[in-house]
Amino acid sequence: MLFRSQLALFAGFAIYLPELFPTSLRSTGTSFCYNVGRFVAATGPFTMGALQAALKAGATTPEAKLALIREHQAQGRLVAMTGDGVNDAPALKRSDVGIAMGQRGSDITREVADLVLLDDNFATIIAAVEEGRNIYENIQKFIRFLFSTNLAELLIIVCGALGAVLLGLREAAGTLLLPFTAVQLLWLNVLTDGPPALALGLDHNEQVMSNRPRNPREPLLDWNSIRFILVTGGLVAFISGIGLVLLPSWGYSVEQTRTAIFLYATLCQLLYAYSARKIDATPERNHWLHVAVGLGLLIQTGTVLIPWLRKLLGLTTVSLPLAATIATALLATFAVAELYNNLIRAHRRHLAASERDPLTLRS
Repeated sequence: MLFRSQLALFAGFAIYLPELFPTSLRSTGTSFCYNVGRFVAATGPFTMGALQAALKAGATTPEAKLALIREHQAQGRLVAMTGDGVNDAPALKRSDVGIAMGQRGSDITREVADLVLLDDNFATIIAAVEEGRNIYENIQKFIRFLFSTNLAELLIIVCGALGAVLLGLREAAGTLLLPFTAVQLLWLNVLTDGPPALALGLDHNEQVMSNRPRNPREPLLDWNSIRFILVTGGLVAFISGIGLVLLPSWGYSVEQTRTAIFLYATLCQLLYAYSARKIDATPERNHWLHVAVGLGLLIQTGTVLIPWLRKLLGLTTVSLPLAATIATALLATFAVAELYNNLIRAHRRHLAASERDPLTLRS
């Protein structure tokens, strides 16, 4: 297939006027179009009557096809059209996604189309849309994860620095006492954030085709993602701030407090990869993500057990009571993040179920 840039952002179809019914629909059947969930013909959802209406529309004049497309666009639907003849060119140009036949399409239709279907197979369009939706969703997961973890780091550093200034906290060398050292920040951004974020790009969700079409004007970082980032990132920073205040009052040294905050923040970032990947539905198992998180947990444990690594990062050993405190805070944070994430997803499902027309664009 030959793709243009719109394909990766293409959310779904509101109408089809295919020129290739005989091969694709006979091979896939009615259930194929039902599972796609985004295809209607001239009169509504996919039925035999609608199929006949679509076939009839395919033989109408270019003006009638344009009117049909405008009608569905006026209802807030994202319209795609297939065509191969010269008389299809105006409608292909008018539609949101014009799809030209590569094998038997005219030169004009291929010129005005957004996408050229080289194999003239309708099922290939479905596979392309599913792949595009997964790519778009994985980009959102990547952003949600990195923005959330980096917001937590930023708040911990800024709030910790302000607290140190107000309280006059200093290192033994006289420098300002900060929650993280430069080496620890580098470790956080390279070894803790990097591998899970890359693994999220390998996610695959077979349920993406059951979602309503996404509005092309919808920002990549939507409001639900912004709320997730603010809540989860702020939660880590808030608990870290409590630790910075309480741990020294419980008799722990500055080095032990910094080690505890470092371990808590890094382990939270690793677990947040699982929360960030749940947008509308839980994707399939991602073994690479399990490997990235598992290795990250193993390496983070080694930062306090391996002497040379502990010295490199400026950490100290952790006692059992302190380790139990870190584990409790970690599990509580992850539980709250998962609960909030589930509430957002439930709200989105409720809004989707309340839509009278499932083909209208998702706002």
